[in-house]
Amino acid sequence: MKINKVISIIALICAITPAFAAKKKQKEEKPEGYKFEVVKANPITSIKNQASSGTCWAFSAISFFESEILRNGYEGDLDLSEMFVVSHAYQDRADKFVRLHGVMSFHAGSSFGNVLQVMKKYGAVPEVEMTGLNYGTDIHRHGEMDAVLRAYVDAIVSNPNRQLSTAWRNGFQGILDAYLGERPDNFVVAGNEYTPESYMESLGINLDDYVDLCSWTHEPFYEETIITVPDNWVWERAYNIPLDDLVAIIDNAIMNGYTVAWASDVSEKGFNRKGLGIVPDYDKLIEKQQEVGSDQARWIGAGPASRPEEIAFAAPCEELEITVEMRQEGYDNYTTTDDHGMHIFGIAKDQNGKKYYMVKNSWGEAGEYKGIWYVSEAFVRYKTMDIMVNKHAIPAEISEKINW
Repeated sequence: MKINKVISIIALICAITPAFAAKKKQKEEKPEGYKFEVVKANPITSIKNQASSGTCWAFSAISFFESEILRNGYEGDLDLSEMFVVSHAYQDRADKFVRLHGVMSFHAGSSFGNVLQVMKKYGAVPEVEMTGLNYGTDIHRHGEMDAVLRAYVDAIVSNPNRQLSTAWRNGFQGILDAYLGERPDNFVVAGNEYTPESYMESLGINLDDYVDLCSWTHEPFYEETIITVPDNWVWERAYNIPLDDLVAIIDNAIMNGYTVAWASDVSEKGFNRKGLGIVPDYDKLIEKQQEVGSDQARWIGAGPASRPEEIAFAAPCEELEITVEMRQEGYDNYTTTDDHGMHIFGIAKDQNGKKYYMVKNSWGEAGEYKGIWYVSEAFVRYKTMDIMVNKHAIPAEISEKINW
């Protein structure tokens, strides 16, 4: 009996010791995570927070234009009002919605072209002149306003009087003013008096220099097309170009001091809320897990029981090779949709030398990089809907092919 007990104890120790050793090894060999080195970063303004509003298109495009203004040598504080743009855009959208008898999308989302259109028609104002926070909160919270505005235009389209009144536009504008504040007609900046139009002119950029670009196989390349997404109520047009050219334009812009407004799909698991956007090759990750061996995997937590996305975000991983067919399939099947607008302002590389784009988001100082996302080229290739860029940032050899 004593010998049997000794044998049992020895067997137990032998079973436990590898477990402790494996756990110690796991602790010692914790993945190093993602480490980034900046290759090129162009000037941007401070991180903003769209909070509970569907206005990423305004925040990202305004951020893009602010960087363009800085690039042109603007000196001093620069913070343009997003809600000035949102207010004008909503009024114009209501006009078109009613003219089309309600057969058009009507919600908070929109496009970069809408921002450009507003700036051309109405100008711009500093943030301090119109914060849009006129409804009792210190962050943007548009759910109630969006619902009220939609109900209002639905009522107008239903035409209960069988003839539109002359008052409906004023009523709609009154709702906007109540929530976002009245749009200023005159204001003073650095001792100078401006209107929104004259202030826009003072900022030193030519609004005719900006173009939208997309890359889809259902339209001819190097030709102009309408961006066919529900948010594009202004029927904004873009030049359709091959995917390699689109990436070349982004790279050329960044490396030559320009930035890029970027519309993308962020519903993918690869776009996390900590500051990364990647397209992991999950099949290869699972294969590697299975190669570890079931007993070792059980102890160190690196086997099939681990979630592949956890491993993908723990350290740089292999990504899918993106093809134009994959892009088009995602668009046609609604797995790539027009989710979110952001602002690409730089290029970085990870510890393995792989390229990432530095992206300014509008979710406040969220994530591990305080409002900045690092997005791989694979993700940009896969999930880009369209971009806006200064046409002078386009390489000459590509510009020559476009039917301007």
